[in-house]
Amino acid sequence: MYVERTPFEGMLIITPKIFQDDRGYFFETWNNHTAHTLGLDFQFEQDNQSLSNKGVLRGLHFQVPPSEQGKLVRVVAGSVLDVAVDLRREQPTYKQHFKMELNDRTCQMLFIPAGFAHGFLTLQNNTIFAYKCTQVYNRECDRVIKYNDPAFDIDWGIENPIVSDKDRLAPCFDPDNNPFQ
Repeated sequence: MYVERTPFEGMLIITPKIFQDDRGYFFETWNNHTAHTLGLDFQFEQDNQSLSNKGVLRGLHFQVPPSEQGKLVRVVAGSVLDVAVDLRREQPTYKQHFKMELNDRTCQMLFIPAGFAHGFLTLQNNTIFAYKCTQVYNRECDRVIKYNDPAFDIDWGIENPIVSDKDRLAPCFDPDNNPFQ
């Protein structure tokens, strides 16, 4: 696996080594030993997967302390525009966003550390999105920010995404009520 650092502290793009032949391909989605040799020390507590059609936007979601989550996200089938917003006030990238396409061709993964809001837009029908979390889901710590909050200026590339009521009715970011101080 190859690890690339981003301008956001702790956020990493991980590209697996893919073994291909006439039968198809094989790659490891995670290997603790390999990760440790590369200096990555993540402990995952929960695995999640979703299926969405083209135009579905999920996010921006996060969990607050003491159940804040780091996430290792990837696409099993299809493609997404993946977006993470830095909510860590002490970072120079505070309130900035990072976005990239994740797809089933490159099989790249993105590690998003705790302190980020996360969302994605599906770019193809029947997209399967999978992610590992460093903490289990905690309903009391679950939060959402409006996906089109002008404070973040995210160009999702779509005018009318398909969103859940939870995401549609989400509040805008309140910097005075930021749990990641």
